[in-house]
Amino acid sequence: MSEPAPFSYAIEISPADIDFMGHVNNASYLKWVQDAVLSHWQRFAPAEAVAAHLWVALKHEITYRRPTFLDDEVIATVLLEKVHGARAFYETIIKRGEEVLAEVKSSWCCVDAQTLRPARLAESVIERFFGKP
Repeated sequence: MSEPAPFSYAIEISPADIDFMGHVNNASYLKWVQDAVLSHWQRFAPAEAVAAHLWVALKHEITYRRPTFLDDEVIATVLLEKVHGARAFYETIIKRGEEVLAEVKSSWCCVDAQTLRPARLAESVIERFFGKP
């Protein structure tokens, strides 16, 4: 398979994201990553795959680089690194302009929407994210 294309997701910062120190609370980054990864899935997967599969986060590893503030214009760049069985591995970089605010490595489990059991994606679905060589 070829290299996946990065996916950009605009983040909206709300007053509820701001903590007692005047910057975005760490928990908000998790929500942003979840929203960005799920938006990536919905953008590239066929409608029938989106309806048939759900995603459950298994692990997030966040490295915070700089604080984020209410009026910042922030973009999350999502990159699907690989799919192995029912698991998908992502890197998400959160930036303000060219400045990296946070780097996130995450793993997700694909589950069947009806049985809620782990489910492998069809190769034709995975190819939509990576393209053919």
